[in-house]
Amino acid sequence: MFTKNVIFFIVVTTGILLSCNPKKAKSDIDITFTPDTLNVGYTYWWPESGPFIGSCGEELSLVLVGTLVALDAPNDDPGPLYTAQRGVVQIEKVFKIKALEEHTYASQQFLTTDCFYGSGLTEGDQVLVSCYDYEGDYSIPGGKSILKIKGLDVPLINSIKTYIDTDQDPKSIENDFELWAEQGMGKALLQLLDCGEVLGETE
Repeated sequence: MFTKNVIFFIVVTTGILLSCNPKKAKSDIDITFTPDTLNVGYTYWWPESGPFIGSCGEELSLVLVGTLVALDAPNDDPGPLYTAQRGVVQIEKVFKIKALEEHTYASQQFLTTDCFYGSGLTEGDQVLVSCYDYEGDYSIPGGKSILKIKGLDVPLINSIKTYIDTDQDPKSIENDFELWAEQGMGKALLQLLDCGEVLGETE
């Protein structure tokens, strides 16, 4: 028979162990990378880019941080559609993975896309990449969907993680407005906040 002291010890020990292993946030994704490359298309005709697009916020499909390790010269391979410039990002951390029907992200260590023309980025830059999905595959609408950052432990990264962890609730990062405004996305964030207020009033 267990004595009261033994039972008390077990209860306390269990409580301590559980408190040392808190539930992980959605954006805390552990990945063992494979030396493969994910090719991501460029939806150049989309009018918006960045992590906040659409009147009430389109769901992000793939969000990651990496380093631009290769950047080709611009070319006119797509013809008159757009000027292509292929770049390769070595992925360091992934914050969001949306499962797609055919081409779900599968731990590839590299991402390549040809939407770097006009980005102002150079090899060695660390970047935050925001992807959506289009016709069953990941896509990047260019522009503000690839942002230069200064490391993983910066306010911008903490903000995007909070946004993901709250299922893209714009109110969760309302206090980060100035931070995103500096990136040219203040208006886009305001649009999402305004949409949330309207929806709240109609419920």
